[in-house]
Amino acid sequence: MIDLNRQNILQHFSVNENDLIRVINEALDKGGDYADLFFEHTFSNNISLRDGEVNRASSNIDFGVGVRVISGDQTGYAYVENTEIKDLLKAAQTAASIASAPLKVNPIEIKETHFKNYYKIQRSWLDVSVADKKSFVQKLNDRIFELDARVIKASVSLNDSTSYILFFNSEGILTWDYRPMSIMYGSCTMDQEGRIENGYASRAYRKGFEFLNNDLIETLAKEAVEQTSLMFEAIKPKGGEMPVVMGAGSSGILLHEAIGHTFEADFNRKNVSIFSDQLGKQICSANINVVDDGTIDNTRGAINFDDEGVESQKTYIVKNGILESYLHDRISAKHYNVSPTGNGRRQSFRYAPLPRMRVTYMEEGNTSEADIIASVKQGVYVDNFTNGQVQIGAGDFTFFVKTGYLIENGKLTQPIKDINIIGNGPKALADITMVGNNLKIDEGAWTCGKDGQGVPVGQGLPSVLVSRLTVGGE
Repeated sequence: MIDLNRQNILQHFSVNENDLIRVINEALDKGGDYADLFFEHTFSNNISLRDGEVNRASSNIDFGVGVRVISGDQTGYAYVENTEIKDLLKAAQTAASIASAPLKVNPIEIKETHFKNYYKIQRSWLDVSVADKKSFVQKLNDRIFELDARVIKASVSLNDSTSYILFFNSEGILTWDYRPMSIMYGSCTMDQEGRIENGYASRAYRKGFEFLNNDLIETLAKEAVEQTSLMFEAIKPKGGEMPVVMGAGSSGILLHEAIGHTFEADFNRKNVSIFSDQLGKQICSANINVVDDGTIDNTRGAINFDDEGVESQKTYIVKNGILESYLHDRISAKHYNVSPTGNGRRQSFRYAPLPRMRVTYMEEGNTSEADIIASVKQGVYVDNFTNGQVQIGAGDFTFFVKTGYLIENGKLTQPIKDINIIGNGPKALADITMVGNNLKIDEGAWTCGKDGQGVPVGQGLPSVLVSRLTVGGE
């Protein structure tokens, strides 16, 4: 267990309370409305295996401080890769240049703030040797080969990171965090009578070394092998407009990409999103509730507080079909005169925060997946997405589906592969007519990109029926 307190986190970054106040005062010297400091020290490691041998191990250390000043709707930002007071003051002066009217700065009273911890760990990655990790990487490789004689190649990687975070702002909020992350990935290539197919599996959590165990190895190996094996049986179906059943779990990528981004408050504040004038209005079936949640223990998108020092929370975006809330950072919350929702996130200290998702999912309904499938005469069932393209403003999307099944007369029949699902996110949301009782939060290694920044996220979905989408097939 990691026990950080005010004294040792300040010592970790070689600063004291007077330094923090001095830098904030400098940042506000030209008249800014608000300023904050984001200290980060991240240790990242990777170990990977290919062709039966661990052939790569790497480590990286990132260290620095971001200084942000907000003046009206404008943001000034600067960062330094050390914590020397002279360099912090220079960064504060640079960020402050966005404001131009000198303003008397009121004395800052430090308010030490503590939040609930959603990722308690048993053993820190900083205490784990490469040899300890190597044995699990080798086990996954060996298990993939053991499960099917058709396997001709496997690739395995393990990534871990540990971040110390210290945050302070002009409101006097002082808080800190210790953020772990772990990702394990395994892929396999199989040869069946000269035909080659590939599959993969991954898991990602905010966990320490306890993340690695034999159950994880078995799960990843079976998923990778079974997915690849299914590809030999799959066909590319005929395309056209048809009902689509989204399987529980990773189908949540549709919710994240095609719909979730349009709920981020910066897009709405700037009138880019199709939902910018829909707050408080009915946008889909009353049976649908969409949530963005940073409080699900150990999930990849969990955060104790966001990168603006706002407590993590569960936010209803859509409740009973009504658009209830956007996802806010401090800037958009002030614009809409509401409280921040804990969605101000950044890739690292080098970036200013933006409204970003955490773990985005649809709450489950009261229909079984079997009944949803049985209601479809002719359509497709999809449950394994890889990538896609989305037009944020309008929500138009194209997603590539790795595997799924035909639905014929209410039953899953022929496996399918390599199809595109094409549609419009807001329309797809409105066209959801049945919601399953089998919500699953996907545990894959999802990263969300926006404005050149990537942050870890999660998503989930119960099985749902979208009454019509365009399927790109033969």
